Order: sequence, then C-alpha cells, then structure tokens
Amino acid sequence: MGLSWTELRFFYDRGTGLVRRGLASVRTRGVRASWERVLKQFHTVPMEQRLALYLPQAEPFAPFAVPHAQRPKASIVIPVYNQFAHTLACLRAIAAHPPSAPIEIIVSDDGSSDETADALAQVEGVRYHRRARNGGFIAACNDGAMQARGEFLVFLNNDTIPQPGWLDTLLATFDSGPDIGLAGAQLVYPDGRLQEAGGLVFSDGSAHNYGRFESPNDPRYGFVRDADYCSGAALAMPRALFESVGGFDRRYEPAYFEDTDMAFAVRAKGLRVVYQPHAHVVHMEGTTAGVDDTKGVKAYQARNRHVFAEKWHEALQHQPPPQTTPYLAAGAGAARRVLIVDGATPQPDRDSASLRLVNLMRLLREEQAQVAFFPGDLSHAGDNTRRLQSLGVEAWYAPFATTPAQWMRTHGRAFDTIVICRHYVLREWLPLVRRFAPQAKLVFDTVDLHYLRERRGAELAGDVARKRASERTRTLELEMIARSDATLVVSEVERTLLAQDAPGARVEIVSNLHHVRGRGLPFEQRHDLVFVGGFRHPPNVDAVQWFVGDVFPIVRAQLPEVRFHCIGSDTPPEIAALAARPGVVVHGYVPDIDPYMDGARIAVAPLRYGAGVKGKVNLSMAHGQPVVATACAVEGMHLRDGEDVLVGNDPEAFAQAVVRLYTDAALWNRLSRSGLANVERHFSLDAARDVVRRVLLERD
Repeated sequence: MGLSWTELRFFYDRGTGLVRRGLASVRTRGVRASWERVLKQFHTVPMEQRLALYLPQAEPFAPFAVPHAQRPKASIVIPVYNQFAHTLACLRAIAAHPPSAPIEIIVSDDGSSDETADALAQVEGVRYHRRARNGGFIAACNDGAMQARGEFLVFLNNDTIPQPGWLDTLLATFDSGPDIGLAGAQLVYPDGRLQEAGGLVFSDGSAHNYGRFESPNDPRYGFVRDADYCSGAALAMPRALFESVGGFDRRYEPAYFEDTDMAFAVRAKGLRVVYQPHAHVVHMEGTTAGVDDTKGVKAYQARNRHVFAEKWHEALQHQPPPQTTPYLAAGAGAARRVLIVDGATPQPDRDSASLRLVNLMRLLREEQAQVAFFPGDLSHAGDNTRRLQSLGVEAWYAPFATTPAQWMRTHGRAFDTIVICRHYVLREWLPLVRRFAPQAKLVFDTVDLHYLRERRGAELAGDVARKRASERTRTLELEMIARSDATLVVSEVERTLLAQDAPGARVEIVSNLHHVRGRGLPFEQRHDLVFVGGFRHPPNVDAVQWFVGDVFPIVRAQLPEVRFHCIGSDTPPEIAALAARPGVVVHGYVPDIDPYMDGARIAVAPLRYGAGVKGKVNLSMAHGQPVVATACAVEGMHLRDGEDVLVGNDPEAFAQAVVRLYTDAALWNRLSRSGLANVERHFSLDAARDVVRRVLLERD
C-alpha cells in the first residue's frame, strides 16, 4: 500500500522544516555547532544509561482521588486543552506517588471540547477551573495561578508524567538558599533519554534545550546548576514572586518564550534560576502544539523569539554568542571554572579530610565558581556523589569518564584552576594537566603533609624502615610542591616547615572547614566520653589503643559509671576487641554522629603522632563539646591549654584532665564557649574565604 497524500505532506513538511532550521542554525551558530546539533539527532544512548521510568498503564477512565490539602504548601497548576488521555496519565502518576508536601491540584481548562470537564468532575481533590474561552497556554497558566492558595506555584504540563519524589525534590531546592527564585525539573523523553537539563539562551535571543537526546545520568546534566531558563513544562516558584512580576507576560500569547521571559524577570530581581536534576518529569513534547514551527500555535515560537530579544536586549548582551558550544555556554556565568581531583569521592561522614574538601567545594560555589570533581577511582559513590551534585558540583564517574587522559583531552581547556589532592594523585595527573590544560593554574592540596606524619609515626615506633619510607615520601612531596603553581597546607606548623624544606614555593593555608553547629545539650544533660575517627588512618588506631589500655582505666577508677564511645568506619579487629573492656562501647561507623556530639560530655583526641589539623577536634568544638587532647592533636589549631582545651601527654595527665573537666561545670562551659569561638575564627568557611579568592579564583 502506497503512502497517502497526508503522509507525504507530513514528510515534506518535516524535511523542508529541517532544511530551513538547519540553514538558520548555520547562519547563527556556524557550521561546526550546527553539525554537532545534527549529529545529536542520531546519537544513540545505551539503555543502561537511560532512566528507568514509571509510566502508568493506559486504562479506561474510572473515578479516583488525588492528594489535596486545605493549607497546601504547593499549588500544582495544570493547563489543559483537550488531550484528556494525557491529563489522566499525569493525574494518575501524582495519585500513585503522592508527594510528602501538602498540595492542591488546579486544572485550568482552556475551553476543552472533549471529555475533560465530565471526567475531572469525578476525580476527587482536583480543583477544576474552566475558562470562558480559549486563550492559549499563557492565559490558562495565569488564570490557574489566580486560584492558587499555596506558598509555591508549580506549573506542570498535562502531557507530563511526574516521577516518584519529583515535587519534594523540586521544592527542597528552595531550601538551599534564599536567593533561589525559580527551579525547574529534569525533563526526559518516554524512552528514558534526556529532553532538557535547563535551558540556554544566546545573545541573539535564541534558546537551546541543554542535553537534548543525551543520557539523563551524564555528569554534565546531573548537578544542580544555574540555568538561563527552565521549561514551563515543570517549574516551581514562590507564588508571591510570580505575582510580583505580573505572571507570565501576555505579550507572548498564546504561547512560547513565556518561561524564558519569566526566568529573565526573576533574575532581574536579583534571584537565581536553578535546574534540579533529581526531580524527574517525563514530557511528551509537542502534544498540543506539534513540532512544526511554521504553522499553528507552534509558529508563535519564531515570532516570540523576536519579542523576547527586543524586551531583554540589554540583558542579552551578557549572554554567550550562538556559536558557543553548549558545555561552555552552560557555565558562561561562572566567575571561574575550577576542577578538583582526588583519589576517590569524599565521604564527609567518615573522615575530616572529606569534610574539608566538600566544604571547600561549597565555598567555591558560594563564590560563584563552576566546580567539577573527578575521582581517581571513577566510581559513582552513591549518596556521596549525589551530595556533590546537590551542592552544584559537576561530579564525574564511569562510564561517562573512561580514563583521566581521555577526559582531560576533551575537557582540560575549559578550566581556569585545577586543584589536585595528595601527592600521589598529583604525580599521575601533573603531565596531563600541563599537556591538556596549559592555561590552568595548578594548585597542589597536600591534605596534610604526608612525610611529616610518616616520619613521626616511624619515630614513635622506632622503625628504621618506616623512617626511610618517610624520606622517600618527602622527596616526592617536595617535588610536587616545586612543580605546582601554589600549594595548600592546613596549618601554620606545616607552612613553617615548608619554608625550610621548600623555600621559594608559594604555600597558603586552607585549614579544616566547619559550620558552627551550636552548643547542643547543657553540661547537666550530657554523659560519657566519645572519640570519632576513621580507622583507615593508622594514628587513630594507635590513639584508641593507647587511650583504652593506659588512660581509661585511670578515669574509670574515679568515674566508674563513665563509658567511652568509639566511633569510626573501617574498624579493625584489634579495635573491635576493645569492646570487651569495661565501659568501652565500639560503635564502628555511625551515619549520624550528631547525637554523640550534642550528648556526650567530653570528646577525647589521644593522638600520639600525625600531621595536619585534626578534624575530630574541630568537629566536637563546632558542637560546643569540650575536648581533652594531646599536644600533637591540637598542633597548629590556635588552642590554649586551660582556656580552649585541656592537654595531657602521658596517661596520668590525660586521665586527670578528663576527670577534672567531667566534674567541673564552670570549666566545661568556659571551654565550650571558647571552642565554638575558635572554630568560627579559624575553621569556618569565612575563615578560608580570603585564601580561596586569592589563590583559586585569583581575585584581589
């Protein structure tokens, strides 16, 4: 059977439309960028890199209920015009996986002539609003918003299928900062490929769906980032803000560019437009208006681009030109592009070095830098990777990154600053940085001076072989310092040492970084002692063994009811065996240590060797929990014995310091207050801000 005239006309319209758009793209974007867009049309995303989606079964209509609250936090506005099958699937998806937030659903009917009105009357919980006449998408959205009672407005196309958890994730975006004015979801096709990861706008007013036809899991599209606009198919914003800008601008009626215009209006008020990759929404795209931009409502897309370009002419001067590659355009507003490399993704709930690194990335994001993180093991680290993505960090992993060399060959020239942690990681990466990112400033983050820690451990053990190994580490570490543009250490002690061992090197201090949490429970309501530290770090193993074997028995002789809580991941057998001792509780890894920080009376840091600044001491003080420590544990931390901390270096002195602090409320309260002040002054994000600006961002 041959093709009908209708089918032939379809293919003719599609072909001529593609040719016309292709020629327009060449004129505005250039040949290379246009060819890349063509290739994307035929790009194949492996099934394992697509999202596994919830898609409700297409079944005949039967009455059902959707979530509805008298005092909603969010009002979901769904504009509709016929296409009831899509509206039904959208509502069924919300009903099947209701959000935790209290909501109302407002269906704004733009004059449907199908079964929409009769059927929705049988859906319990829907607030149905029918417009007197058909006015288009913008009119339906604005009318629906006028009916809303929620703190937030959420605009949702009827040809969408929201995925489980989408709304709670989208609304949580606003909790990350008071300057967020609009948040948009990640839009995906029904086959699991990416449709849009936030939109790009170029200086000529043209727009681009970032990530179109790629994998939704690709690291380029998997992190929270500022977007030029977010599609009106699934976006949220405070209702008061929507009203203050006058709703969607009616000059774009009936549809198209109203969402782009809204994003520019939000930014004009000094607020951010943010893409939220973990709020997934399936979007059919073009269900009502089609995809041919030469006829019907879709034709308004080209017209409204010129309306938009005229209205926002001044703002568009700050947008990248249309020839800019999408990856570079997506970060065009960043103050500086910074790449951070470490051996593995940081685990801030397990070790202080990880917490410092995560907070360093948080500080860079606060300073408007675009941050990428590359783990040497190429692993997706589950919640730890997602934590970075939620901070706005472009976190890479396999299979999207294969080898460091391949990745640097592709992306190296995008970065202004590259920070590499630990000398053995830098040794591998240094040739790649100099070859593929010659423009970048190379910063070596020592984390702590490894050779100093190794030397002290060898001296304590009297081990000649370990001493020789520490000298080999010293040689390598000093070589990396010499070949870097700048080096970060965590204490003045280490900087003073490098002034002797590496004269002429630029050495700056970025110490441990903590948020001050407050004082927790008062003295009278706190009990017991606590130690926190990961046991992959040999000094922590030695510290706990020494404390339990030599110090704690003296403490228990005077305070027989006191218990010692030992918390730390990767617990070795020799530490686990200590649980057999009276009063010793070995917890191993604890996901949430706040109850121990806020409830234990004293933290102990009985380290006999090590280097750097001890995060366990900072962590306790940030919670208002006083600390008893060795001199080694408080080295370089600006702490005064008797005022900020109690120090004891032998078993008797350490034990008596514990007993004194445990029984003296006035002393405990003084140390608690002083410890909080010390963290705020020396170990908060603000304390490191000046160095980060000067060294990593090259600001005066």
